[in-house]
Amino acid sequence: MIGLWAGQASEFLIAASVVAVLALGLPLLLVPLTWARWLRWPVPQATDGRNLATYFGRCLGAVICVQAAVVLFTADDPDLQPLLFAILIGDFALMIAAHAWGAVRGIQPITETVETFAWAVFLVLALLFCPV
Repeated sequence: MIGLWAGQASEFLIAASVVAVLALGLPLLLVPLTWARWLRWPVPQATDGRNLATYFGRCLGAVICVQAAVVLFTADDPDLQPLLFAILIGDFALMIAAHAWGAVRGIQPITETVETFAWAVFLVLALLFCPV
């Protein structure tokens, strides 16, 4: 299973980068509390809570955008592809763990629990496209 579609590794990396920036990076960077409302998170009303949530959202959005840009601009380099896939596979695996943990503890909206399965699909796809 691993590497079954490795010949299209560059295309997968480019698509993953674009999706990451559009679906996660930019919304978190530019409108983190709006993004949270989209996913049914309760948004704090107090100024301090809103400021902290905005700060963490923007920081995460910035990291996602930079990581996606690095992947996007190096996707065609076969020497870097194993490293890029290792990072993405690690990201996806930890996102599954974080979302599953939130689901088990009952501390997240249902949208985040459903998202666990999306991260699992991304992980399987990354393994299928990973150059072995």
